[in-house]
Amino acid sequence: MCEHIQNIFDLCSCFLLVVTYTLKFCNIHLTGALGYWLCMILLSENLLWCSMNGSIINLLSITVERYLKVVRHTWSKKVLRKWVKISAAAFAWICGIVYNMALVFSTSDVVDGVCYAYVFWKSRVAQVAHGIWNFISFCVVVLFIFVFCYGRILVVIRRQARVMAGHSGPGPSAAQNQSQQIQSNVIKTMIIVSVFYVIMWMPSVLFYLILNINSNLTLVDNTAVVTKFTTSSQCYHVDF
Repeated sequence: MCEHIQNIFDLCSCFLLVVTYTLKFCNIHLTGALGYWLCMILLSENLLWCSMNGSIINLLSITVERYLKVVRHTWSKKVLRKWVKISAAAFAWICGIVYNMALVFSTSDVVDGVCYAYVFWKSRVAQVAHGIWNFISFCVVVLFIFVFCYGRILVVIRRQARVMAGHSGPGPSAAQNQSQQIQSNVIKTMIIVSVFYVIMWMPSVLFYLILNINSNLTLVDNTAVVTKFTTSSQCYHVDF
């Protein structure tokens, strides 16, 4: 289920990316209530980041689900019920939307017909603290979970392979070949997920960190465009 939800997240992110930057390139002069809501919902990249942040959370759910199925197989049968998977998918959507909506509406506004997003903070301390928290949460913690979970999965699969090899006769068997294929797929998954996450998300996360440390920058700056297109070009899903 989480894999299908991930595809929906990626589709929504790509669609919202096109819509958001099409409107940005039009240089619309914002006035009245319509201009305000256009800024808060689209030009601030609010909906775009709601989908992208939810995508990260759901990707972590997929990783943890795979970890439990392999490393904690017996326990996972009791825990990974259908309602748990539905709750995890709903949490990814709700958390992504609530977090970014609260952030945008408290730090963005329209000034002289221009949408300024993530600019109007209550204090510099709050801005810098949030930038650091965002970097740790969406970069350091995420990479740690990827490496830990897929690393543990690889350890368990290799242990099982050694046990199977001890009970089989000389020469490669079908079970051993299958085990080696699974190990290869796990390594490939871990490398692809971790490396692609760094390549695709690091520019955006670093830009947001710099954005909060250097108050002279805003998301109106065109350098942000490159990071968003890079971020939304993600492709993580690999089965094993």
